[in-house]
Amino acid sequence: MAEALLREDFPEEGGYTVKSAGLGALVGHSADKIAQKLMQQRGIDISGHRARQLNSDLIHWADLILVMETSQKKALEANEPSARGRVYRLGEWGDFDVPDPYRQSEKAFEHAFELISQGISEWIPKLGG
Repeated sequence: MAEALLREDFPEEGGYTVKSAGLGALVGHSADKIAQKLMQQRGIDISGHRARQLNSDLIHWADLILVMETSQKKALEANEPSARGRVYRLGEWGDFDVPDPYRQSEKAFEHAFELISQGISEWIPKLGG
């Protein structure tokens, strides 16, 4: 959900490249059906999304790495010290984590969506979007 929403505010035409990858991704799997439904209700099709694992190449390529939770930030920086200074939580400015709704109710996905949207809206002025 975050990747699709970020792409709307930071399009490639504007010189941005947004990629999504997970620390424990189910590589090759599509987005959860509930996430697809929530995004489709907002006019965004994420049915073509496929999960991929975060790796050193992506970490070195990225100017900014946004994670959902503090624990992810700590794990990423511990495993890849060169990422320090480029890793932030999506909820950095509002001081919140976005809990993973995987295998939870639609309500959990809606809550995650709301937090993702809030986090992105707080990042937009910081990134010049």
